[in-house]
Amino acid sequence: MAVINKDGTLVRSIHSLKQSYFRVKFESELRKFDGCSGIGAISDSESQPLVVYSHLGRFAICTVMKLSNAEQLTEEFMSQGTIFTELSDGAVNSTEIVSQLINKGKTFAEGIRYMQSRIEGSCSMLILTDDGLIAARDWWGRTPLSIGHNADGYVVASENCSMINLDYDFVRELGPGEAVKITPDGVEQILPPEGKLHICSFLWIYYGFPATSYEGMNVDHARRNLGRLMGQQDDVQADLVSPIPDSGTSMALGYSEGAKIPFRNAVLKYTPTWPRSFMPVDQKTRDVVAKMKLIPNYGQMKDRKIVFCDDSIVRGTQLRDNVELFRGHGAGEIHIRISCPPLIFPCPYLNFSASKGPLEFATRRTIQSLEGIHDSHLEEYATPGTPRYCNMVEAIRSKLTMDSLKFNTVDNVVKAIGLPKCSLCTHCFDGTGDN
Repeated sequence: MAVINKDGTLVRSIHSLKQSYFRVKFESELRKFDGCSGIGAISDSESQPLVVYSHLGRFAICTVMKLSNAEQLTEEFMSQGTIFTELSDGAVNSTEIVSQLINKGKTFAEGIRYMQSRIEGSCSMLILTDDGLIAARDWWGRTPLSIGHNADGYVVASENCSMINLDYDFVRELGPGEAVKITPDGVEQILPPEGKLHICSFLWIYYGFPATSYEGMNVDHARRNLGRLMGQQDDVQADLVSPIPDSGTSMALGYSEGAKIPFRNAVLKYTPTWPRSFMPVDQKTRDVVAKMKLIPNYGQMKDRKIVFCDDSIVRGTQLRDNVELFRGHGAGEIHIRISCPPLIFPCPYLNFSASKGPLEFATRRTIQSLEGIHDSHLEEYATPGTPRYCNMVEAIRSKLTMDSLKFNTVDNVVKAIGLPKCSLCTHCFDGTGDN
């Protein structure tokens, strides 16, 4: 976090959140922040916010971004004599690269637009200056930014539900490429929304908090729609539908409605453990956390034919262990239904979770076993109903030892969210992102 205190000093605090929650890290430090304007971010990959002194003045900056051409931009700047001072995992901090691009402009507005023209990937940001707060949304709108207001002033957040308990009223979302400056006098648009909306569809499937709405479309409603559409199209014979909590809960409720199969909690989440099992650093720890946080409900599971709903299959390791756990606790049949289509293409646009490469995907490892290489005939593997798609799904089902496996379709994702396909990024499913 970075805050301009009442005496004009800019106070900053940065902690790693990889092993414990935000509140544990920052609670003891809150007394040193006494100002009325500040910014903050939770980043999986780098230290933020950064504090910069330049011809634009003193400012702090934090981002939600993925910079795919970071190496090229770093080399360009270093050839011009630029010195970088912030490192993240041995590489130059991407937020510092963005700040250097912004400093190329004569004004913040000019610098932000120049930055948007130079980066590959995405970047939404907050900039804290001595006379106000600047908020700028990614050119493609892949990540959201919302403005809230109450009698005390304004707030900007990536999820509008974060404003509710702080008594802020939602005002509006920024458009793609739009930038605004917020001062005590109000909100001034400094850059119009000239980009083209391609918001990440995975926000509705997994990353977004259920109470949030993006582009007017509620996350929980979309997840129930995903389950309902899939349930209507499925012909599995089962005794009950159960979520793999928490991200599968809304989908399971919708699936139960669409398939007309009773909803039950055959497995429950033990909440005192990690909230999301991708948070620990290494795979061994992730596996332990994933196992400890789920408790089978033997009374609902014993000898039942169960449809389990989950949000996605990434590596497949957690789901494999879950299937073994469910069988060990008496499940008669295990039918897995996945809220999204198969994840085939690594995301070049967002950095919500780290990925070392395509072979981390269960789909790509399966394609490699079927084809000898992992990047062959990807369009066919991404198209439901083709022989290659069916062979891939069957191979994953067999390896994970479930009785049946089905994924949702891109068409259902678009219908469930309720935005036009051209406004959604579905790159990780079908390889299309900015067209």
